[in-house]
Amino acid sequence: MKGPRFSAGRGSRRAEHVSDTRRALVEAARRLFAERGYAATGTEDIVGAARVTRGALYHHFRDKADLFRAVMAECAQEMAERLVEQETRRAEREPGDAWQLLRTGFQSFLDACTDPDFQRIVLIEGPAVLGHSAWDALVEEHGYLLLAEALTEAIRDNQIEELPLAPLTRMLAALISEASLYIARAEDHGRARQEAGLVLDRLLAGLSAPTVTSGA
Repeated sequence: MKGPRFSAGRGSRRAEHVSDTRRALVEAARRLFAERGYAATGTEDIVGAARVTRGALYHHFRDKADLFRAVMAECAQEMAERLVEQETRRAEREPGDAWQLLRTGFQSFLDACTDPDFQRIVLIEGPAVLGHSAWDALVEEHGYLLLAEALTEAIRDNQIEELPLAPLTRMLAALISEASLYIARAEDHGRARQEAGLVLDRLLAGLSAPTVTSGA
């Protein structure tokens, strides 16, 4: 006599339930962390908003900090994907050299730093809760490779001066990081965005390769 054939279906439904529970926790925590901040949000607030048990929270995450880490990673990944898609479309509409596209992309990132969720969770709460190493890890995960590729192309096409790639990438990433934190921590985010963008582009202009005029 053959056994029941619905065991695979049960397993699939259980996996969906587990995924839905985790999703509910992350969404609820993200909303509360953005509205109240990490310190003012308790685990009871999160499980209540997610409509799950406290046991479910600790099944998926070690503690509140671990849940915050997942929320921060999600916010950063969403912003990175949004910027890549946006700048890819821009490059298709407005073809230009790699260096100019990169400078424009930097300005787009500074615009993104005024997004409420990204600003509060990633730029303000993230370093305070998890330490600056967590922010550095996100920059390395989502920024270093793309930045190094763009700089390599700009150097190859003689758009910027040839400099050692590794320190150039890290120093530019640190510059962008500090600009983003300056915007997030300012009382007037709009003014800080304008100021940071102006200073950043002026500094980047100094990397441009000298223009060689004919007959010189």
